[in-house]
Amino acid sequence: MREALDLCLQCKGCKHDCPVSVDMATYKAEFLAHYYKGRLRPRSAYSMGLIMWWARVAMLAPGLVNLLLRIPGLGEALKTAAGFTNEREVPAFAGESFQNWFQRQPRMTDGGRRPVMLWPDTFNNYFYPNTAKAAVRVLEAAGYYVSVPQAPLCCGRPLYDYGMLDLARRHLLQIVDVLRPDIRAGVPVVGLEPSCLSVFRDELRNMLPDDEDAQRLACQSKTLSELLLATPGWKPPKLMAKALVQTHCHHKAVLDADKQHEMFEKIGLKLQPNPTGCCGHAGSFGYEADHYPVSMVIAEQALLPAVRSAGSDTLIIADGFSCRQQIQHGAGRYPLHPAEVLELALKNERITVAREIEERLRQSPASVDPTTGMAALAAIAAAGALAVWLGRRSARSLRPS
Repeated sequence: MREALDLCLQCKGCKHDCPVSVDMATYKAEFLAHYYKGRLRPRSAYSMGLIMWWARVAMLAPGLVNLLLRIPGLGEALKTAAGFTNEREVPAFAGESFQNWFQRQPRMTDGGRRPVMLWPDTFNNYFYPNTAKAAVRVLEAAGYYVSVPQAPLCCGRPLYDYGMLDLARRHLLQIVDVLRPDIRAGVPVVGLEPSCLSVFRDELRNMLPDDEDAQRLACQSKTLSELLLATPGWKPPKLMAKALVQTHCHHKAVLDADKQHEMFEKIGLKLQPNPTGCCGHAGSFGYEADHYPVSMVIAEQALLPAVRSAGSDTLIIADGFSCRQQIQHGAGRYPLHPAEVLELALKNERITVAREIEERLRQSPASVDPTTGMAALAAIAAAGALAVWLGRRSARSLRPS
């Protein structure tokens, strides 16, 4: 059974497409929880399943962590130890988390604005904070007063995928406890990462069925497109451009993908045909050494050829972290999140789409500051030399005279 479920990408496509709505993702999570009870799990479960904790540690010195993971030899050894494929680069940590950035911003008075909470998921908080920053500007332009929880919360999606259900449930209980006042006040919660938002709309209902506030949170959780299209008086900004859209599997299976396409059409995008399903990355699946080849075969069926054939004046849009990683890795294009696309429309700047994409690529957290990197490398070398010198001195002092 374990081997049969090993290639399940947990995309939840079956939940949406199957005539009887068989949910293999949930079945796999339940099976893994029982199978590994009292046993050691694969290395990837501890490295990628616990990413919410590793990310917080990495943010103490993100530049140094990025450097260590890219030093020839050392980076490969660290990835191998984590069960991570050496065919991909580890996603680079941002210099500052979105939560920290938001806390530093001067806050506008609510002034009768509608309240909304923006969910700081692990991926956009620590890796792609520009996405969440764009969402703040878009929501404020739509007349909302944005709040962001500052507690270190995580929906537990990676835990769920690896069958760490007890730990995932504790995370959900913590979320409901922290957000309870806003939940009871009816404040909508906007999620930017479909895999995280789908936890609130799906797993949360199943794991906390008797918690009324958990059920309220499930109902109040919205995608950006769902919220904006339901906002009275919202006028979509215009962005006349061609676009190729990759919609996350969880968005199609659990959320309302039609709303997102409706929003794109309202702002003036001309959507290019893209007959593809799963990107093949599927969260941590495409990072795992054993699953990388399968991941790329799936991506090459339709998605990556479509991206490569798209012109430089065509926006590449993807709402999922893993989808964006797959497109960057396999086609060398920088996909924009829908929030970034809306921010582009709000700017209405007289620049070409291609130039804007290139500018965003330069500003993406995937690049490591060479000055910081060299300084960190020098510090590591100095520390190593000092350790060797102290070790030799200690050894000499212990020699018999």
